[in-house]
Amino acid sequence: MVSTPASTVTRPRPVMQWRVVDIVVASVLGVAGGLVMTLWNLVYSPVTAPLELALPGLQALMYAVWLFPAVLVGLVIRKPGAALYGELVAATVSALLGGMWGWTALAWGLVQGLGAEIVFAILLYRAWGLVPAILAGMGAGVGMVIMDLSFYYAGTRPEFMAVYAVSAIVSGALIAGLGSWLIVRGLARTGALSRFAAGREGGARSGA
Repeated sequence: MVSTPASTVTRPRPVMQWRVVDIVVASVLGVAGGLVMTLWNLVYSPVTAPLELALPGLQALMYAVWLFPAVLVGLVIRKPGAALYGELVAATVSALLGGMWGWTALAWGLVQGLGAEIVFAILLYRAWGLVPAILAGMGAGVGMVIMDLSFYYAGTRPEFMAVYAVSAIVSGALIAGLGSWLIVRGLARTGALSRFAAGREGGARSGA
């Protein structure tokens, strides 16, 4: 029997079609993210005030709490549109529960979700480790920067914009990226994601 050279072995293409379980779990995670967003809306101002006092714009270091549903759902579902769907569901829940920004939250959810989604798309929906998670969080952070600096902080000084942008992207990397990756690993260890590749991979690592 002739063996196949290792250089010619290719990975099977990921299944891109959504299953019913994908929709259900993505929705549950999105709703949970929306509840977290709603709570964060109530406390973010006093929590981030010391950072803003230390250096205006630095408060964005904590703002990726609004971004993590995009990365989390993307890492779990691993299908096109998952990151965008998760962020939009979370933003919708936040708006329905009386978030201070009302339905404009959907616009932010759209752009922030797209930021993470674009990163996963560039990676061809095949890379789901820590580095892709961090990059997706940074992508969502870029989306937030675009929206916030265009609508909330238009006309502010360049140095403020620079500090705000860097802080938001770092926040996206750590809170939305690293944080979501850790959440997925934690859920995988419980067996809650056993019907997903993320759960099987996480369970295998934890049992090794």
